[in-house]
Amino acid sequence: MQKKIFKDKYPIFSIEFTKEESKFDSVPAILDFLHSLVEAHPKALNIARFDHFSHTKSINGEIGEGIKDAQNLILCFGMQLPSADPVAVRPRSIGVTDMGKTFIVNFM
Repeated sequence: MQKKIFKDKYPIFSIEFTKEESKFDSVPAILDFLHSLVEAHPKALNIARFDHFSHTKSINGEIGEGIKDAQNLILCFGMQLPSADPVAVRPRSIGVTDMGKTFIVNFM
Protein backbone atom coordinates (compact mmCIF):
# COMPACT_ATOMS: atom_id res chain seq x y z
CA MET A 1 0.00 0.00 0.00
CA GLN A 2 1.36 3.37 -1.00
CA LYS A 3 0.37 6.74 0.43
CA LYS A 4 0.58 9.83 -1.71
CA ILE A 5 -0.86 13.32 -1.91
CA PHE A 6 -3.14 14.03 -4.87
CA LYS A 7 -3.37 17.64 -6.13
CA ASP A 8 -1.20 18.83 -3.22
CA LYS A 9 -3.92 18.28 -0.62
CA TYR A 10 -5.75 14.94 -0.73
CA PRO A 11 -4.10 11.97 1.00
CA ILE A 12 -4.81 8.79 -0.94
CA PHE A 13 -3.77 5.20 -0.42
CA SER A 14 -3.32 2.87 -3.35
CA ILE A 15 -2.17 -0.59 -4.27
CA GLU A 16 -1.30 -1.79 -7.75
CA PHE A 17 -1.12 -5.44 -8.73
CA THR A 18 -0.82 -7.34 -11.99
CA LYS A 19 -3.74 -9.22 -13.44
CA GLU A 20 -1.56 -12.35 -13.35
CA GLU A 21 -1.24 -12.16 -9.57
CA SER A 22 -4.94 -11.42 -9.08
CA LYS A 23 -7.82 -13.84 -8.79
CA PHE A 24 -10.01 -11.16 -10.40
CA ASP A 25 -10.30 -10.55 -14.12
CA SER A 26 -12.19 -7.25 -14.20
CA VAL A 27 -13.07 -4.09 -12.32
CA PRO A 28 -16.65 -5.33 -11.67
CA ALA A 29 -15.26 -8.57 -10.18
CA ILE A 30 -13.11 -6.62 -7.72
CA LEU A 31 -16.04 -4.35 -6.86
CA ASP A 32 -18.26 -7.41 -6.29
CA PHE A 33 -15.70 -8.73 -3.79
CA LEU A 34 -15.41 -5.39 -1.99
CA HIS A 35 -19.21 -5.07 -1.99
CA SER A 36 -19.47 -8.44 -0.22
CA LEU A 37 -17.01 -7.31 2.47
CA VAL A 38 -19.00 -4.14 3.11
CA GLU A 39 -22.26 -6.12 3.21
CA ALA A 40 -20.77 -8.46 5.81
CA HIS A 41 -19.70 -5.59 8.09
CA PRO A 42 -22.36 -4.81 10.71
CA LYS A 43 -21.85 -1.04 10.61
CA ALA A 44 -20.95 -0.38 6.98
CA LEU A 45 -23.41 0.37 4.19
CA ASN A 46 -23.06 -0.02 0.43
CA ILE A 47 -24.59 3.03 -1.24
CA ALA A 48 -23.87 2.78 -4.96
CA ARG A 49 -21.48 2.05 -7.76
CA PHE A 50 -20.30 4.77 -10.07
CA ASP A 51 -18.84 4.02 -13.51
CA HIS A 52 -16.33 6.84 -13.67
CA PHE A 53 -14.90 5.67 -17.00
CA SER A 54 -18.26 5.61 -18.81
CA HIS A 55 -19.27 8.95 -17.32
CA THR A 56 -16.04 10.65 -18.36
CA LYS A 57 -16.24 9.13 -21.84
CA SER A 58 -19.89 10.20 -22.26
CA ILE A 59 -19.02 13.85 -21.65
CA ASN A 60 -15.96 13.68 -23.91
CA GLY A 61 -13.74 14.18 -20.87
CA GLU A 62 -10.05 13.40 -20.68
CA ILE A 63 -9.14 9.78 -19.92
CA GLY A 64 -5.53 9.02 -19.08
CA GLU A 65 -3.42 6.83 -21.31
CA GLY A 66 -3.79 3.13 -20.55
CA ILE A 67 -7.01 3.39 -18.54
CA LYS A 68 -9.42 0.69 -19.72
CA ASP A 69 -12.03 0.96 -16.95
CA ALA A 70 -12.48 2.92 -13.72
CA GLN A 71 -15.33 2.51 -11.25
CA ASN A 72 -16.08 3.35 -7.64
CA LEU A 73 -17.82 1.61 -4.78
CA ILE A 74 -19.50 4.28 -2.66
CA LEU A 75 -20.00 3.32 0.97
CA CYS A 76 -20.38 4.68 4.47
CA PHE A 77 -18.81 3.33 7.62
CA GLY A 78 -19.32 6.36 9.81
CA MET A 79 -20.40 5.35 13.29
CA GLN A 80 -20.67 8.83 14.74
CA LEU A 81 -22.17 12.14 13.75
CA PRO A 82 -20.93 14.45 16.52
CA SER A 83 -21.14 17.59 14.35
CA ALA A 84 -21.74 18.68 10.78
CA ASP A 85 -18.07 18.14 9.88
CA PRO A 86 -18.21 14.39 9.09
CA VAL A 87 -20.95 15.08 6.54
CA ALA A 88 -18.35 16.91 4.42
CA VAL A 89 -16.14 13.83 4.07
CA ARG A 90 -18.69 11.03 3.96
CA PRO A 91 -19.68 8.87 2.26
CA ARG A 92 -16.40 7.40 1.08
CA SER A 93 -15.36 5.75 -2.14
CA ILE A 94 -13.01 2.95 -3.14
CA GLY A 95 -11.80 3.30 -6.71
CA VAL A 96 -10.75 0.43 -8.96
CA THR A 97 -8.94 1.16 -12.23
CA ASP A 98 -7.98 -1.26 -15.00
CA MET A 99 -4.68 -0.14 -16.52
CA GLY A 100 -4.46 -2.99 -19.04
CA LYS A 101 -1.93 -5.27 -17.37
CA THR A 102 -2.59 -4.08 -13.82
CA PHE A 103 -5.35 -3.03 -11.48
CA ILE A 104 -5.09 -0.08 -9.11
CA VAL A 105 -7.30 0.05 -6.01
CA ASN A 106 -7.29 3.36 -4.17
CA PHE A 107 -9.15 5.36 -1.57
CA MET A 108 -8.85 8.51 0.51
